[in-house]
Amino acid sequence: MTVDALTDVVGLRVGHATRTGKGWLTGTTVVLAPEGGAVAAVDVRGGGPGTKETDALDPRNLVQKVDAVVLTGGSAYGLDSASGVMAWLEEHGRGVRVGAEPTHVVPVVPAACIFDLGRGGDFRARPDAAVGRAAVEAAAASAPGAPVAEGCVGAGTGATVGQVKGGVGTASTVLDSGITVAALVVCNAVGSAVEPVTGALYGELLQGRIGHPAPGVHEAARRRLAEVTAENGHPPLNTTLAVVATDADLTKAQAQKLAGTAHDGIARAVRPVHLLHDGDTVFALATGARALAAGSPLALNDVLAAGADLVTRAIVRAVRAAEPVDGPGGTWPSYGELYGAG
Repeated sequence: MTVDALTDVVGLRVGHATRTGKGWLTGTTVVLAPEGGAVAAVDVRGGGPGTKETDALDPRNLVQKVDAVVLTGGSAYGLDSASGVMAWLEEHGRGVRVGAEPTHVVPVVPAACIFDLGRGGDFRARPDAAVGRAAVEAAAASAPGAPVAEGCVGAGTGATVGQVKGGVGTASTVLDSGITVAALVVCNAVGSAVEPVTGALYGELLQGRIGHPAPGVHEAARRRLAEVTAENGHPPLNTTLAVVATDADLTKAQAQKLAGTAHDGIARAVRPVHLLHDGDTVFALATGARALAAGSPLALNDVLAAGADLVTRAIVRAVRAAEPVDGPGGTWPSYGELYGAG
């Protein structure tokens, strides 16, 4: 049984830590790999990324597997949340072994952040090590294959997409080969997910969804968004983050190709992307449970294509699952509030 989420890749768990109220509108999301870790890679396309430990994922470098990936709010300050994840992993003896004792490990925890500073009203309310620890503990406590909460949770709590509310979305598929591919996205973009002429979601148009919002509904939404833009008085800021995962047995180089191709999924669902003040970053994880077809150098293609498609679908789900916010840090209607459930 699948749940159409990143956790359909057996062994992966997802945990959110969400902070709202009293100036807070942010959080952290942790993807926890199975014992022994997962092959990992990264591809950064945004011009203003905030990341940690991404150099370790270069295929030319020593580290082969990681135990967790952190996606967080709080801009560069929020990267401190990875410290809480590292501490938890160390306590459980998980990481790169550097000594004879079981506790002699150095966890490698790649992390990336979105900009959501001040969206709850307090610029200094941002994730720290305690928030990261809460997220990894939530992941560890979850059941195998558990559903993943979407919308305004974890790192998506303060996310926005253009002038509408963003958040977390996830999706998965099983290929004809039996290989599972899945994606989890934190959508927080300068660009818009909404096609301006009709009000349809870019991602749904490219998925072949038929039908558009009624012209009157779209015109009312445009007026509302113009009002919100004037009220907020500042442009939205970056970034879209994603984790694309598979149970295929990939090398680090193959995983890096998967991370790079998955960026196409962002470009299909959000426009524009990869600007200088975006930090768009995609991680790839491969648990290695299933071999690619032997003797076929192109066997990876189906995984690559699915990864991009799933990122698009996850962005659509993030936008549709998001709830509106009207608080001291600003006002962001949800797509559902403006256009209906669809």
